[in-house]
Amino acid sequence: MSKDWVRRRKRDYYYRRAKKEDLRSRASFKLLEIVKKYGFINAGDVVVDLGAAPGGWLQVSRKIVGESGFVLGVDVRRIRPLGFNNVFTIVGDIRDPEIIGRIKAILPRPADVVLSDVSPRVSGVWEVDHARQIGLAERSLEIALEILRREGNFLVKVFQGYLHEEFLKLVRRWFYKVKAVKPKASRKESAEIYILGMKCKKT
Repeated sequence: MSKDWVRRRKRDYYYRRAKKEDLRSRASFKLLEIVKKYGFINAGDVVVDLGAAPGGWLQVSRKIVGESGFVLGVDVRRIRPLGFNNVFTIVGDIRDPEIIGRIKAILPRPADVVLSDVSPRVSGVWEVDHARQIGLAERSLEIALEILRREGNFLVKVFQGYLHEEFLKLVRRWFYKVKAVKPKASRKESAEIYILGMKCKKT
């Protein structure tokens, strides 16, 4: 981690705002922006956040769902507790075949929303990183289709590239409304976009 990277991060508007508002990640503002525009998380919802560390999206989700909702975070890293009795976390890899069963065992009912901000370990080789990211997005979709209620919603990060259009087609197969979103809080140089699937077609 270079000193130049640290200086640029400290100058970053969303980084400084996250610190000021006691949010664990600048990525919180990406979720806030997308929810504000599309309203796909509501009070009382059950939300599952895949790749939840360090907890920024958990904080946002809990704020929206309130005391009557339920939020579950999943990550390979342990997440420091948020201090709410309706926010739970588990340590686990979304690629683990047993993760769906572990998630279902904790949820009070099928999820209203599944979020995925999962990223691969970046190798620096674009084709490799892009393929890994799409693989994680596909796995996130598999999990969502197992745990979402009918007409539930799904938000997932992808890296733009030669594979993301095919993934977009796959999401359209399972959701009535699909949007590709680039939040203002995403860094301009970043290739990330978010795919939002609304109203799952599950029977």
